[in-house]
This record gives sequence, C-alpha cells and structure tokens, in this order.
Amino acid sequence: MQRYKLILAYDGTLFHGFQKQPNQRTIQGVIEDALLKMTKGKHVIVHGSGRTDAGVHAKGQVIHFDYPGNVIPAKNMLLALNALMPRDIIFLDSELVNDDFHVQYSTKAKWYRYIINQSRFTDPFRRNYTGHCPYKLDMLKMKKAATYLLGKHDFTSFAASGGQIVDKVRTIFYINLEQHGDEIVLDVIGDGFLYNMVRIITGLLIDIGHGQKDVEDVEKIILAKDRQQVRNTAPASGLYLYHVFYDDLPKKYNLIAKID
Repeated sequence: MQRYKLILAYDGTLFHGFQKQPNQRTIQGVIEDALLKMTKGKHVIVHGSGRTDAGVHAKGQVIHFDYPGNVIPAKNMLLALNALMPRDIIFLDSELVNDDFHVQYSTKAKWYRYIINQSRFTDPFRRNYTGHCPYKLDMLKMKKAATYLLGKHDFTSFAASGGQIVDKVRTIFYINLEQHGDEIVLDVIGDGFLYNMVRIITGLLIDIGHGQKDVEDVEKIILAKDRQQVRNTAPASGLYLYHVFYDDLPKKYNLIAKID
C-alpha cells in the first residue's frame, strides 16, 4: 500500500465536525465514502491532523491514508478525489509520503485563525463564517492581554470539558490581532491545542476588549488552572484551521507574510 498526504479546505457549516460519526455528515466520512468507490469496496481509514468541531472551517487541514492496490500518481489522486467531493470540500495538494509519516504525530505546529464580525447586526452572508460581536472592543487591551498567552503554559483554564487529553501544557509561538474594516482577525500558532482552546481564548479576549475582564486577569486565569475562570466560548462559525506545520517551527512575522 502507498501512503498519501493531502491538504484540503472545507466549509464546515453543514458538517458535524471532522471525525466520522454514525448517521452524521462528517469530513472523514465523506472522504472515506469516496475512497470506498475508488477502491471498489475496500475500506480506507482517513487520518486527520486535527478533529475540527461542527461548524468549524479549514483552509489547510491535512490528512493521510494508505491506499490499497496500484500506486496512483499524486496529481491523479488529487483529481480523482476532487471529482467525488461535494461543493463544500476541495483538495488543494497531494503527495506520496513514507510510511513513517503520520499526519497527527509528525505535526510541529498548527495555525488557527478566528474572525470576529463587529457589524451592529448579524450579517446573513457572514453569519456562518465569522463570530458575531456587536460591541465596541478595545483592540489595545486585547493585544496586551494576548501577550500573556505567549510561551509555554498549562492551559487547563482554556480547555472545554469533554476533552480526553490529560497533559494540558502547550506552547504558543505567535499570537496577533488585526482590525480589517468591521472584522477583527486573531491568528494563533502553537505546538498543539486543547478542545475548544482557540474559541475560549477568543472569548476571553472579547471579554477584555469589552471591559468585562482586565488585561492583568489573563495571568491569574492561566495560573488558576480552572475552566470556570473563562465562561465565554466564541462560536464555531468564526474558527478556521489555517495551516499545519511539518518541516520547521514557525519563524515569527516573516512566516505569516509568506503563507498569507
């Protein structure tokens, strides 16, 4: 069997997350159904770099699978899968990789982006792709608060219940907020993320920008290791898995400019 690594993008609005679930439309399920047709009935297990939740989108999700039978050129695999995909999934790149590559365990870092829509009323054309917050937010406070999250910390306070991971120590390499019209874009790059971690971080920064919490509270919240310290979780609709790093750890701002 030959192992394939593919990069894909998807609109998560009509999916019940990435992971395959009974009687639910999922990213993994749709791809495995397509591979079942290509292999004429042989089940192929698809592995993802991360299990995005219902409503969460991806610009750079990565998967791998072992394909039985004759080796198909990477370009042809890309074309074949795209021909079988619904309109809310597209494969962007495909390559043949060695058997020791694992889409999850070989990961060096992940980049998530969250988009906050600050229009007064919910925009019907952006409601599925942003998190709506009609309040005026203090960007300077939000940026100062974000700096406390940089580095290696125990992020227990930022992990939703239901996660299976015991070790909640993670390292955030880069975090940045920028205003673009009536949208605030939050970029976070780290060596890994806990269940709902980016959405909880976003919720905290919104609370700080709205004056419901102070900038200095971030350090206290981290040290508390208590999920109840952050009650606001931003909606799934504004979250994107933007890029997964495999070769090198990210290099600050020049990397952001390069990938964008």
